[in-house]
Formats: sequence, structure tokens, C-alpha cells
Amino acid sequence: MRANYKVEAASGVFLLLGLGALLWLSTQATDFGNRLGDENYRISARFTNVADLKPRAPVKIGGVAVGVVEAIRLDPVSFEAIVDLRVDSRFNEIPLDTSASILTSGVLGDRYVGLEPGGSFEYLGEGDELFVTQSAVVLEQLVSKYLFNAGDGEGEEE
Repeated sequence: MRANYKVEAASGVFLLLGLGALLWLSTQATDFGNRLGDENYRISARFTNVADLKPRAPVKIGGVAVGVVEAIRLDPVSFEAIVDLRVDSRFNEIPLDTSASILTSGVLGDRYVGLEPGGSFEYLGEGDELFVTQSAVVLEQLVSKYLFNAGDGEGEEE
């Protein structure tokens, strides 16, 4: 009976360690606790397609997180998506002519906003808008474009 108790105790410890590892992995994969400092400023950008970009997605420059997506809303006139970004005030020297792109990271296809700094000597501030943007590349659209253009016969000799 004593040996059975040791096997059950070892199994319980193993199970608890597995659950702990799963919890740690889930917090790392979802950027749980990714917060900005107390001081930050808001900028916005307009995109024709944001795909599955979500609020709280990171905003990165050169792979370094500098902010988060605060909100995504639709302009009722132009039907463009307006993405509001919160940028940490530590990064207060981002050039005014910076461009924004919606990019994909990781195996799970998480979307984020990538900023590409320009060369201006003026810097972004509270309420500024990024005018040079590149919308998300949607894999389904690329595949359908390739499939439907493959059979049109252009460039074939008879």
C-alpha cells in the first residue's frame, strides 16, 4: 500500500507542474500584462483592411514594442478603419513622416502594427495621424487572386 501512495503523490506533483507550465505558456503567448507606462500619447492611422487586428495588439518599431492598439473604429464616410495607437512617451522622437503597416507575427498569425520611421526632423505628438499606411495582406485574397488569374490565358501562345 505504501508504494501506491508514492506513485499517486508523484503523479500529483507531475500534474501540478504540467498545469503550472501550461499557465506560464498561456501568459507568454497572449502578452498578458503587456502595459504602457503612465505617460503616453495617442496617434491614429487609416487602413483599408485591418484583417484580424485586435485592440491591445502591440505597436512595434524594428521589432521593439513601443505601444499598443487602443481602439479600432470605422469611418462612416470613407469606410476606412481608423486605428488609434497609444505610444509610450519614452519614444517621443518618432518622425512625423513615419509609415504604418499591419504585419503578422508568430505561428498563430497574430497581427501587430509595425512603424517604419521616416526622415523628418519634426516628431509625432498627441493626436497626430499617420498618412502613409499599408493594409494587412490577407492570405485568402492572395490565393484567390492567383487562382482566378491563372486561368485567364494571358501571355500564352497558341
